[in-house]
Amino acid sequence: MTRILFAWVGQADLNAENEGKDGPILAALLDATLALDSVWLSASWSAERVSAYVAWLTSRAPHARIVTRTTTLTQPNAFTEIYRHASAVVAEAIGEEGKEPELFFHLSPGTPVMASVWLLLATSRFPAELLESSAAGKTNRVAKPFNLPAQILPDLLHEPDQRLRTASAERPAVASTFGEIVYRSDVMKRVIALAIKAAPRNVPLLIEGESGTGKELLARAVQMASPRSDKPMVVVNCGAIPENLVESRLFGHKRGSFTGAESDQKGCFEEADGGTLFLDEIGELPLPAQVALLRALEQGEITRIGENRIRKVNVRLIAATNRDLSIETRERRFREDLFYRLAVLRIRLPALREREGDVDLLVDHAMQRINQEMAKDPLYHPKALGPEAKKTLSVHPWRGNVRELYNTMRRAMVWSDNEVLGKDDVLNALIDGPSGSGDDPILGRPLGPSCHLDGILSEVAEHYIRRALDAAGDNKTRAAKLIGFSSYQRLDAHRLKLGI
Repeated sequence: MTRILFAWVGQADLNAENEGKDGPILAALLDATLALDSVWLSASWSAERVSAYVAWLTSRAPHARIVTRTTTLTQPNAFTEIYRHASAVVAEAIGEEGKEPELFFHLSPGTPVMASVWLLLATSRFPAELLESSAAGKTNRVAKPFNLPAQILPDLLHEPDQRLRTASAERPAVASTFGEIVYRSDVMKRVIALAIKAAPRNVPLLIEGESGTGKELLARAVQMASPRSDKPMVVVNCGAIPENLVESRLFGHKRGSFTGAESDQKGCFEEADGGTLFLDEIGELPLPAQVALLRALEQGEITRIGENRIRKVNVRLIAATNRDLSIETRERRFREDLFYRLAVLRIRLPALREREGDVDLLVDHAMQRINQEMAKDPLYHPKALGPEAKKTLSVHPWRGNVRELYNTMRRAMVWSDNEVLGKDDVLNALIDGPSGSGDDPILGRPLGPSCHLDGILSEVAEHYIRRALDAAGDNKTRAAKLIGFSSYQRLDAHRLKLGI
């Protein structure tokens, strides 16, 4: 087994020749009990000083292979820079060796922070033996004094982990604009053109699309381009509110109006007065709340629970859902009158698999963004993407859409030690979605009196016809070709039958 020593070149090593001493690194190389085969030196000194030292070291220890990796540090104790350099050097050496070598980290040369980094690496990523020089110039092995990762890493990674948690939620920034939406596909160009036209209007907007397509990002861009951009945008996830508290969250309540109502409370309509109210996952609203919401939209008035006072509100409503509200309305799970009140303007965000040419663009954007997000993480070094990895990402179906893509990239970039991500790095980061007919919302419906095959077939046909029309920009000839119809007349016949 190859035995490799890793060390920073310290002042004592550079002075060793002139002082007639060995210095910590040479002493380790000459120690017969260690039987070291090579040494990988890290140095932040000038190239001339390092070259002179390496020439002297080679003359004194000709049996050892010497590899040098220089770096520039902003300061001698720049922990993050030292960690990234040292971990990259160790990973390179292990990769070059091709099999598992025995590793030794020398603690004596360099600054105390350099020594602490070797401790951290030896007790976390790269199991290694630790060495130090004694006052007599001998090399001693060092027992790991404590579990460094358990004691130091939680504090060290607190802020980077918080940034990672926030970023992985894929919540858009408060001031997101159309310029932050990454696209080049024709279908997204049409979506953005519609959204820009919708922005100045003071009427409700309904945004439909699968989970992860970026509905909130589009809603914030619309709000920022609207006359209400200087007013608040209140975001409410309708699916996250307990059913018995929905109306309280929407319209507010008076103290004592129900158990737990310990004070007067504004609802989200009042909070958004003068601005924009974004109701996400509005398809999750229970029917009684839908009635109350319809009344508020029609009259521009709300009444808090437990009081009789009518309050005027001036709110621009944007709603979003991952359900097809046309189908929900037909199945009587969503009120038809509320649907038409919400869909004064209606935009459908396409799934990522429908956005031809956008995946590669989004992957490049994700690489740049995640490298920036992780820049201050001491355990992370910037990554690039290899051609095989990019090809793997390009052909993946992305059932979770843009959110799934970005979080897959985060996993690959955090887990991999490679500076260039390969196909295996991407495959290891992918999460298989639900499979099998039992999980499919269409194929998994229960058999019995409630199962109506004609209705299910009509639902599937309507879904694909609407998708094709959206993707084709309402060009019937192109839409017909997208779903395998020989002519637009056949498409028209199906539209007439389905009432589209």
